[in-house]
Amino acid sequence: MKRIFLISLLAMTGLASQAQTSAISGTLQYHQNDVIEYAKSPGIFMSRPEVKQDKKTNKTTAVWHKTNMDWIKDYCEAKDVAIEKDYLKIFPEMANILQDDHSYLPMSWRLTEENHETVMHCYFRMPADEVTNLWLTSEETCLVDQETGAQYRIRRTEPDTYRKHFTIRAKKDDIVDLKIFFAPLAETTKDIRIYGLPNWGMMGVPVTVRYQVFGTWEPLDYDTIPQLRKPRVEKEHMSEDKPYDMQNWNTWKVMTDAHLIKPLKDGTMALWRTPEATYLAIGFEQNWTTEYWSFGHDIKLLDDTGHQYKIREVQGLPLDELFFMKGNAGDYVAYVLVFDPLPLELTKFTYIEPEGEPFNAWGANWSGQVLPLDIQQLRDNQKLFNYYPRIIIE
Repeated sequence: MKRIFLISLLAMTGLASQAQTSAISGTLQYHQNDVIEYAKSPGIFMSRPEVKQDKKTNKTTAVWHKTNMDWIKDYCEAKDVAIEKDYLKIFPEMANILQDDHSYLPMSWRLTEENHETVMHCYFRMPADEVTNLWLTSEETCLVDQETGAQYRIRRTEPDTYRKHFTIRAKKDDIVDLKIFFAPLAETTKDIRIYGLPNWGMMGVPVTVRYQVFGTWEPLDYDTIPQLRKPRVEKEHMSEDKPYDMQNWNTWKVMTDAHLIKPLKDGTMALWRTPEATYLAIGFEQNWTTEYWSFGHDIKLLDDTGHQYKIREVQGLPLDELFFMKGNAGDYVAYVLVFDPLPLELTKFTYIEPEGEPFNAWGANWSGQVLPLDIQQLRDNQKLFNYYPRIIIE
């Protein structure tokens, strides 16, 4: 979101008019068939190991990257490995990645409660029909309650690969589900850290499993898509029917009918998360009857692992174009930026808006900003963005 301040007076034909940027998800998403989902993540990405193919049988094999557990010599073949058929229902955002990217493997995971146990599902996409030298877990694996310090130690694994290197045989590209079982989390548990799963990047990873509402700890769920009013185009060009030119404000679109909200501090934000996308509403005061703005494709969200969540659109508004918004001086308006989906268990992120290219307009301001943001506060702000009709008193 590049908010550009105002144009004071624009004179046209003798008439004066005024004018003026991959992972962890989850946290108790739903109950289904007695399964409570606490958290999930598409995970880190590991480089795909070299795959060899037997010319006679067409069977493919791969040796997994060396894990730093060489002192443990026990080895086994994993038996009765579960195949996750609904992986893309759990991680719909991975559809394009699985289809297009064959260089890296997502090490996804999901934390649930099932049959009065806490279950860590570690998903592994088979790069070949047989993968050897895999490593999952040992006595180092545990969940730690960050409030009480309680350590939930590993009970068992399915299949039984505890403290062993192992081989998996399945169809190439199958998603296998390796399960680790713990005691059930206490009802008061809010934040945990996950240890002892090096191949899934979890060696102290923080996870939020509940959040506080009215004095009690409740599950954190996805939001519904915010129903904010989408602006509409009033004029394709301010005054000249020519292709868009950022240096010629006469070619900019004129928008109107922005979503109106109660007065609030300029730049206030609210957040909604769904499995498919992240919605970030930003509120502004409108200083002029016609004010100009711009939102760039390089706006992004960044988590503490360095993963970027790119902007997809600004609802109802042009992207990478300066445009005018018509309204009333004194209006408070909200624009909705749509990004890649944020993981549910993420608690903080950084909003990054790079400095933009200079342009010719009175009062032009295209400075960038870097804002650290708290997700729970942004979710609490949702109520500030209810539609509030303009009240005129004459």
